[in-house]
Amino acid sequence: MEHLSISDPPPQGTGGGGGAPPATLGRPPQQPQQLPAQMFTTAAQLLDLTDKKLMVALRDGRKLVGILRSWDQFANLVLQSTKERIFVPPGSGPNGRGLYADVDQGIFLVRGENVLLLGEIDLDKDDDAPPGYDLADIDLVQSLAKQKKGEDKLKEKSKVKKLSTLGFEGENLGEVLL
Repeated sequence: MEHLSISDPPPQGTGGGGGAPPATLGRPPQQPQQLPAQMFTTAAQLLDLTDKKLMVALRDGRKLVGILRSWDQFANLVLQSTKERIFVPPGSGPNGRGLYADVDQGIFLVRGENVLLLGEIDLDKDDDAPPGYDLADIDLVQSLAKQKKGEDKLKEKSKVKKLSTLGFEGENLGEVLL
């Protein structure tokens, strides 16, 4: 009995009858076809990003920078040497520039459904500050980010109130509390 593997070439027909030789004579045997990486539309695309430095944007607005070490079929990610990068928009820092800080998180497990966007970081530009932002103290950036988040929440509340007076239903306005 023959022991074949998936990488073995297909068997050549040896049909009797002494007909014309196969059309592949004079050419090297055809290799098994492989799909290009662009054809994968699932978590298998992460194969090329394994052991590379990535920035991952999460649905809750956080940005993580770390080395992708492992992943599964649900696109759950394991990031090593992870830093959470906190941004405060322009106008908060000196010269009207934005501020950012990195908070060490170590090994980080990200559930795949929470990934909004991810991309490889260019290691040649990794040490440069993001355009329009300056590195600042973690405590300062966290307090400014918290303040900005509170302001945005108040703006959203007032916007929803105004829309509800005009007859528009915002998120959760149609619920009846009992």
